[in-house]
Amino acid sequence: MPLGGDGIPQPVPPSPEVLTAEAAAGAPGAAGARGRLASVALVIGGIVSLQFGSSVAVMLFPRAGALGVVTLRLVVASLVLMIVCRPKLRGRGYTRGDWGTVLAFGVALVGMNSLFYQAIDRIPLGAAVTLEFLGPLILSVATSRRLLSLVWAALALVGVGLLGREGLDGLNLVGAGCALAAGGLWAAYILLSARTGQRFPQADGLALAMTVAAVLSLPFGIVSAGSALIDPVTVGLGAAVALMSSVLPYTLELLALRKLPASGFAIMMSLEPAVAATAGFLVLHQALGWAEVLAIGLVVVASVGAVRSAGAKG
Repeated sequence: MPLGGDGIPQPVPPSPEVLTAEAAAGAPGAAGARGRLASVALVIGGIVSLQFGSSVAVMLFPRAGALGVVTLRLVVASLVLMIVCRPKLRGRGYTRGDWGTVLAFGVALVGMNSLFYQAIDRIPLGAAVTLEFLGPLILSVATSRRLLSLVWAALALVGVGLLGREGLDGLNLVGAGCALAAGGLWAAYILLSARTGQRFPQADGLALAMTVAAVLSLPFGIVSAGSALIDPVTVGLGAAVALMSSVLPYTLELLALRKLPASGFAIMMSLEPAVAATAGFLVLHQALGWAEVLAIGLVVVASVGAVRSAGAKG
């Protein structure tokens, strides 16, 4: 997926074989439309997996602490991805820039996850997600070339604000700062994931970046959690969190970013707080008030509008 002149990821032009197949089927552009719909499904699947994985992570905080959970999540995820992907490091002619992208991606991964877990250890989840979402929201506005994107971004911001309204009173400043910093790294993650997908085949780049993140997090996790990291129950729950919150969503998002522009993907992330509220209701039995229901409707409308705009642009 090449970059435009302003650095925005653009969809890869269809190959001659694809164009020939479309012409034979009498449906020009149908493959592109199906590809966009498939990418949307990948993003939504990743969001659902991530938020339900977060509900499992809640049970781990008393056992291993925030940094311990992050370490378990990243180490297990890196092992799974390296085994499944088995990235080939020789014979592909990777450049220094390729390795620099993987390293930056790994730093963004460990920083984003560590800061977010530090945030929800100090402030309510709804407030943390609200503040974190400001990162990709600002990215969506900054990278979009359409005035209409401002409308969808504003609508999503209103919805996210409604979801976090009750948790914004009397915030712990350290927790709020961690959430905002995590949002900045979330925006960086979106861009670096797209660039990693361009430079490495399949999910090889993600596997390598996840390994970088795991190595960086390991010393902090050991100091924070100690022997809890080898407790069988803790490791089992950590493996579940890793699969649901790292392996599956990051892989799906990386594949989706090969077809979706960064601006459309970033606004689709407005579904994160909505799905989090739904997971909280289904798994943690947290009741939804009228404001939360309205917020879910707003972010869904904003996401649908963003996808339609991205399709019209592509």
